[in-house]
Amino acid sequence: MRYLLEEMTWPEVREALESVKLAIIPLGAHEQHGPHLKESCDAVLAEEFAKRLAERLYPWALVTPRVSFGISLHHIHFPGTITLRPETLTQLLRDVVWSLHQHGLENFLIINSHTGNQSTLDVTCTSLTHEFGVNMYYAKTTAGAKDAIRKYVRSDLYGHSCEREVSEALYLAPHLVRQDHLEAGQIRPGHWRLLRPDQPVRGFYYYDEMTANGCIGDAPSASVEAGRAIVEEALDHLELSMRILLGLPDDSERRKPEGV
Repeated sequence: MRYLLEEMTWPEVREALESVKLAIIPLGAHEQHGPHLKESCDAVLAEEFAKRLAERLYPWALVTPRVSFGISLHHIHFPGTITLRPETLTQLLRDVVWSLHQHGLENFLIINSHTGNQSTLDVTCTSLTHEFGVNMYYAKTTAGAKDAIRKYVRSDLYGHSCEREVSEALYLAPHLVRQDHLEAGQIRPGHWRLLRPDQPVRGFYYYDEMTANGCIGDAPSASVEAGRAIVEEALDHLELSMRILLGLPDDSERRKPEGV
């Protein structure tokens, strides 16, 4: 059981809004994912993850149509990539939130599957919270799966078309994966290493400066087993967090986050 806005009539939506407290907005990107993942990967994974979360939160959540484009300028040298400007993504999300706010919704969760969107989401959610007086939240799909990632991911450099993302796709949307074309990342030397998230300086670099084939990590070691563990752990943590934030009953035996 789940509410999917794009499959509902307006009377069905009106009835659902008697219980729905949260709108879940799947956000991805359309960009290269190496030789073994379709370019729609991020958008599809965000949508599939959001659907599973909505099932767990039924009847208090509904899923909006997915946003299939994101901030992908760093991938633009690879054919097929389509990118938005940060201000375009902000305005698109603003209009979605404004529209649903007219129907009484006050809580919004953006399920993001593309790291390149994160900094824009931080600013956007802050701005919309103050502009509309709503509660804006955003979550990276697998951010809560620290134990499973530690168990299944062996690469020091991972996060794009790697064993983690390919495993996630094998579990959530196996049609995205070209299993006969799986390749490990062909990593290039360069100053990009000084600009990674764990470094003291951050800055822009194009993805082809880092990898010749568009991916990093070790995709051939991906598995459905790893994908299931990563996705389900992330869903467990996110479901519990949202139940607490929305004041919903906790029908699980899961432990609350420390400090709550």
